[in-house]
Amino acid sequence: MPHSKAWTPVLHRSVTLRHDRVRDTDLLVMPERVVVLRGSASAVLRLCDGERPLGAIVAELADRYPGAPVATEVPRFLGRLREEGWLR
Repeated sequence: MPHSKAWTPVLHRSVTLRHDRVRDTDLLVMPERVVVLRGSASAVLRLCDGERPLGAIVAELADRYPGAPVATEVPRFLGRLREEGWLR
């Protein structure tokens, strides 16, 4: 399924973003799976609130991380999570 800048990503209702204080890391918690998030993944996912379109998420991250390849990496990352069914 192609994504567009108008897509407003949000975590699927069965997926929760949580911080594990013991490991000091963020996790995606699903009914039968836990995914440990690395790098800036949780910063990206915290912006996926169903209010911001993909273009606004990319723009905000480009401001936060000047010089980072967010214009290509963020849509690719979110697209993979959408394919997994973790984002809608």
